[in-house]
Amino acid sequence: MKKLTILILLLVTIGAVNQVKASSYSIDEQAIDQLFDNAIETSMVLANSTEAGFLPASLSPAVMGASNEKDAVVAIVLDFFLGGLGVHRFYLGTETLTGIGYILTCGGIFGIVPLIDFIVLIIDNKDISPYIDNPKFFMWN
Repeated sequence: MKKLTILILLLVTIGAVNQVKASSYSIDEQAIDQLFDNAIETSMVLANSTEAGFLPASLSPAVMGASNEKDAVVAIVLDFFLGGLGVHRFYLGTETLTGIGYILTCGGIFGIVPLIDFIVLIIDNKDISPYIDNPKFFMWN
């Protein structure tokens, strides 16, 4: 019975597909040209693209008003959930070796370093600028 049902379903599907013809579709080239004429050109600017030589200095993020400030709340949440992997340090812009150090020391000396980072970020949540791009393993030193 299952085979008969599948066969009937397959035949109905093939019949429905055969009724749709490609010639029934038409392309309105004038409408497509109008859409392209009215389209707005956008581009994605990378953070350090001017230093790498990809963009002229006139299109640098500083000139365009891009902000490089980090949010303390995001850093605190990342530290709470992924502190043992050092993800909050990557967010704050530390070196890659610091994150690897967190991983190799079993979550930053068995979770002690991320815990202290968490407490420091909560206490200093008004100004976390000393911790941004900080190359030290212990960011509070």
